[in-house]
Amino acid sequence: MTDSSPSRLDLLHFARRVLVQQATASLQQIDGWIAEEERREAERRRGDEARPAPPEWLVQYGLNRRTVDAVHCGDCWVAAKSDRCRPVTRAQALEALRQQVPACTHCRPDTALEFREEA
Repeated sequence: MTDSSPSRLDLLHFARRVLVQQATASLQQIDGWIAEEERREAERRRGDEARPAPPEWLVQYGLNRRTVDAVHCGDCWVAAKSDRCRPVTRAQALEALRQQVPACTHCRPDTALEFREEA
């Protein structure tokens, strides 16, 4: 009677093939994750590069969208929370201050613009 069970060496070779197959599959999965993350990072960088520069000055309109409520610096956190702000030029911001539009008390555009009220 012959023993048809695989030898210990055959079993070790089989175990090695299984391990190589599983490791290859795992590496392919990780390589896919890396490629996807690299794509996301490149997309994020392209978005950052394509984003226009923030405005230097903003005016905040009232609820009726006609009256101007305040003048802000472009990076003001208060203005960032409002959907009623629109970008303006330096000259427009100065003119709004001359027209007695209040300066934001948080970002102080009047100080940044070196605006002094004429008495």
